[in-house]
Amino acid sequence: MFRIPFDRVNWITSSFLIGTALIALIGAPIYLYHFGIDWFQFGMFFFYLCATMMSITVGYHRLFSHISFKAKTPVKLFTLLFGACAFENSCLNWSSDHRRHHKHVDHDEDPYDISKGFFWAHIGWLLFKLNPEPPIDNVADLRKDKLVMWQHKYTHWIGLILGLIIPTLLGYGYNSLMGLDPVQGALGGFLIAGVTRIVIAQHCTFFINSLCHTVGKQPYSTKHSARDSALMAFLTFGEGYHNYHHEFQHDYRNGVKPWQWDPTKWTIWTLSKIGLVEGLRRVPDSKILLAEMGEARRVVEERLSQIQAAPDYSQRTAEALTQLYEKICENYRELEQALADRVDLSRKALQNWQDETRALMRQFLHLARPAMG
Repeated sequence: MFRIPFDRVNWITSSFLIGTALIALIGAPIYLYHFGIDWFQFGMFFFYLCATMMSITVGYHRLFSHISFKAKTPVKLFTLLFGACAFENSCLNWSSDHRRHHKHVDHDEDPYDISKGFFWAHIGWLLFKLNPEPPIDNVADLRKDKLVMWQHKYTHWIGLILGLIIPTLLGYGYNSLMGLDPVQGALGGFLIAGVTRIVIAQHCTFFINSLCHTVGKQPYSTKHSARDSALMAFLTFGEGYHNYHHEFQHDYRNGVKPWQWDPTKWTIWTLSKIGLVEGLRRVPDSKILLAEMGEARRVVEERLSQIQAAPDYSQRTAEALTQLYEKICENYRELEQALADRVDLSRKALQNWQDETRALMRQFLHLARPAMG
């Protein structure tokens, strides 16, 4: 277990994270017990939670960290304003840390390296000072963006005013308008839509760094610790499909399958249809399928090697899978090369390639399924 000297405590960040958590865990339940919650307080909490989380996922993460699409000023401004309300630092700092995480995942240079323990990856890296502090030298593109730099300069003021003071004032104003106790309304706005919402949004984000590198499936790659979790995808607006994301980080989608929960992907797609974003980057389906099949092949060969009862069958099956996989890869490389050379492929030629590849894939899956269980 990784241990950090006590003299490296980041007192400002630690005080804020621990203080807000205690207020949310103690203050909010006391308030709800005595006063309950009306539709206005709940609506304000729901709006702020969605706006904050989507600003992190759409803006901080997929737009600014990975440049998976291009956005017009209204989208950038909205995500920068409400992203600051999460109190997860400025977009510039957040993106720098996240790019470093992808480049050095599971190694010392990874800011939230899971190999240093669950607690470290979740929140420890924020509570304690990194030694040495990593330079912000990987966001030169973002430094050219005036909105990003403006938010970087005033991020704490934006978060304080928009994320805490305004919900408090709205609660006060609503209760005054309805002839209710305005102080009670102000307290509710501060505790529910303000502090509790901040704590929930932060720890949902933190769980991507900790839980999604600990629990879940790895259908695309085992070269890194990232895992897919449908539960975390539901709690984080689609960010839980982390194994896919680490394998194809520049795709604007995380939940790439039609049935996977990814509101962030749907939001970006919708914004593209109304002209607010453009240039959506996506990995070709064939490349995704090759990654899945490559990992399935590895799993099958590993399990076949453990079968002692029928070694001849295991060897023959493994060899057949290898031949099928290599043939599919060869087909894919030939198509990519033809497209790169701008060869004029007829519709019939493309259909023949697709039919042959599908047939090979069916054979592969037929052989692999019994061994995978």
